[in-house]
Parts: sequence; C-alpha cells; structure tokens
Amino acid sequence: MQTLTLANIYELQGLKEEALEIYKEVLKKDPANSEAKIAIRRLSGIRKKFLNVNSEMKEFFIKMDSEIEINEFERWLLKSWN
Repeated sequence: MQTLTLANIYELQGLKEEALEIYKEVLKKDPANSEAKIAIRRLSGIRKKFLNVNSEMKEFFIKMDSEIEINEFERWLLKSWN
C-alpha cells in the first residue's frame, strides 16, 4: 500500500526516487493532498539538481573503501558545489 508514511520512511532512508513515486501515487488518489504536493516539489527539485551528476564519481562513491578515496571524493564534492 502506497502511503505518506511509507514515502516518508523511504525519503528518510535516502531512497528519494522511490519516495517520489509513492508521493505521486498518493496525489493521484487524493489530488488535494498538500503534503504529497509539497514533497513532490521538494524531491523534484533535488532530482533536477543532481540530474547531470558525474556518473564516474557516482560509481567511485559507491565503491570507495579507503580513507584516501573518501578524502578524494570530499575534495571533488567541495569543488563541485562551489
């Protein structure tokens, strides 16, 4: 069952795409649901912001396992956000 509670849990766990899909389903069933509308706007903005994320760095992030790699990724993040 697609509920706001489940979407909130997914969002808190970092599963933004899954949460977004649930919010959209909730809104289809209840077009006046303001919480779902707000969440969709918020998560859609996040998705747009990260649409062009460097896929190479994404893979690097997933696989990194040393302090040196973590530091390299942090430097890349700081450079990317400035």
